[in-house]
Amino acid sequence: MRAVKRSLLIGVYGLSILLFLLFFWNYGLRGHERDWEDGSVGLAGDLEEVYVMVMFQSELDYWRGIMKGFEDAALNLNVSVEFRGATQYDAHEEMVVLEQVIAKKPAGIAVTAINPEALNASIDKAVQEGIPIVLFDSGAPASKAYAFFGTDNYKAGVVAAREMARLLQGKGKVAVITQPTQLNHQERTEGFRDTIAREFPDIRVVEVADGKGEIIGSRNAARDILRKYPDVDGLFATQANGGVGIGMAVKEMGLAGQKVIIGFDTDKGTLDLVKDGTINATLAQGTWNMGYWSLMGLFHLRHNLVETEDGGSNTGHPLPPFVDTGITVVTQQNVDQFYAK
Repeated sequence: MRAVKRSLLIGVYGLSILLFLLFFWNYGLRGHERDWEDGSVGLAGDLEEVYVMVMFQSELDYWRGIMKGFEDAALNLNVSVEFRGATQYDAHEEMVVLEQVIAKKPAGIAVTAINPEALNASIDKAVQEGIPIVLFDSGAPASKAYAFFGTDNYKAGVVAAREMARLLQGKGKVAVITQPTQLNHQERTEGFRDTIAREFPDIRVVEVADGKGEIIGSRNAARDILRKYPDVDGLFATQANGGVGIGMAVKEMGLAGQKVIIGFDTDKGTLDLVKDGTINATLAQGTWNMGYWSLMGLFHLRHNLVETEDGGSNTGHPLPPFVDTGITVVTQQNVDQFYAK
């Protein structure tokens, strides 16, 4: 009798195990097979799928973080990337480079616009030819580019103004050194000036000068301002070379530590001046984010994974037209965190 019960019990256990294995095979393994057949196995491209980043002044250290983000996204997606750039701060040269890239018909292009209009015709041409194109760092709002990945530059100007006011205890004269032809710098200057006028009535912006995007140009502009307004209390640079140029000027004129200086970006030259106290603060952009999300956006466009306003894939998932990649105030207290590792 016991032997019969034992046999029945073993049979029940065996049947239970068999049913479990059948369940696992049907809903587990076969489910995975269906996923592969449906193509829903995650984001993965092909190494022959080439995405290109186009920039100006291609030797600037500033681009390195953006390029690293672009490369990291490529590794995650199993695609290839290339970098092309104008060597000078020259709109025509960048346009020529972009046209050369378009002619090769890559899988997608990420471009930073040297000014808001110069590249519009080329960008629109790429879109019309079916090449996904997005902007990063500096935009071209009137173009047909699908999205912009970069700093909210007006907001960055607001942050700079409030930091300047804090350091000046709400009183004084200030000046701005910028690149007036480039949209992101225009927006930073506008955010700075608007915030000073709106929130700090005892601070006055006495001049906005063109530093030409160069260290020497910014140095010369700063020297001119300091001679014209010897009682100026603070200077804000909207670009990396600007902070370094201002720092050079105040050191040459024996004014280091006597003027409040707020720079932009985290190139080594700027960070060194923050560390030694010449520059009081600089604004760090989310450069890695710009590169990473630019490639992610291009990949989604290429593979029709997002909707676009011009009648792209009807997925129910629109591509965000603007992604703010963030800003951080860097001072002597946290500057060591921003050096390249």
